[in-house]
Amino acid sequence: MISALWHPTVAGDIPLPHRLAMAPLTRNRSTPEGVPTELNAEYYAQRASNALIITEGTQPSADGQGYLLTPGIYTEEHIAGWRKVTDAVHGSGGRIVIQLGHAGRISHPDNTPHRRQPVAPSAIRAAGVIITASGPQELPLPRELSTEEVTSTVDDFRRAAAAAIAAGADGVEIHGANGYLVHQFLSTNTNQRTDRYGGSIENRIRFVVEVATAVADEIGAGRTGLRLSPGNPFAINDVVESDAHELYPELVRALASLNLAYLHLAHGGDEELLATLRRLWPNTLILNRAGTDIPTRAKDVEDGLADVIAVGSMTLANPDLVERIRAGAPLNSPDPATFYGGGAAGYTDYPAHAA
Repeated sequence: MISALWHPTVAGDIPLPHRLAMAPLTRNRSTPEGVPTELNAEYYAQRASNALIITEGTQPSADGQGYLLTPGIYTEEHIAGWRKVTDAVHGSGGRIVIQLGHAGRISHPDNTPHRRQPVAPSAIRAAGVIITASGPQELPLPRELSTEEVTSTVDDFRRAAAAAIAAGADGVEIHGANGYLVHQFLSTNTNQRTDRYGGSIENRIRFVVEVATAVADEIGAGRTGLRLSPGNPFAINDVVESDAHELYPELVRALASLNLAYLHLAHGGDEELLATLRRLWPNTLILNRAGTDIPTRAKDVEDGLADVIAVGSMTLANPDLVERIRAGAPLNSPDPATFYGGGAAGYTDYPAHAA
């Protein structure tokens, strides 16, 4: 069954030597200005044997930053920092796409360079707290984007995609999952707008379709991917979707016409919805079935439910995960205490398997 993972495939214009990808993982180890460093380059290069590396969420604008020490891709300094990463990955034989993620209302003025109020589809506060330099604080009330600002935000994604390619990335992934800005437009509990971006399903999917179209027009559809978490069953970042079975098929139908490189689904357990979206999506489908073992995930490839599987924490803890799986070697266990922030410990010091 695991043998299904080792057949080459493609994600649009990106050739993949096998079917095992690195899922995006927030690590909070960029500079305070959002510039990737040599340490980040080492981390990603260590994992270059994955068929595709999908980076941590990277803000396309100052408004897009949610957390401390996350990278950006909207200044020349960001481009230079990411060039270190892409050069290191390519030098180790890998392929890398930069995930463009706008946090929307999951932010705090203390965490952004301009210290402005977070923005969102609607002025609705998310439940919960966020870590800032002064400690945990309640998530603040966001400011509703005007219709003109929504259009400008689409352009922010377009410019960030161009910057990612200038930094040497093989493509980009638009982050439309896990309760961040793109996802906030999809759900009625976060989007209560009355303009063309709110209300009906057709209107609520408009933003993500416009972003995907703009990015594909800028860098090519074959280098553009999109991540979704249909249904968001764990209500990550206080997004609750009551009409997932109606919205996501309509969204995927609209996206299919764009001929994007891939669709990346964070699967929350709704097998019926997953099967429906697989039928509707004509191109490469990357599936992140978190919390399951490799044989279970490989069966999705064997059964045609997925073309590529994305693996998160196992890749974090095993820089040579591909080699370990091929050899049937034991896996390192991830250390959650070092997931977010810090230095090399729990980042670049996980041991490789001794052959």
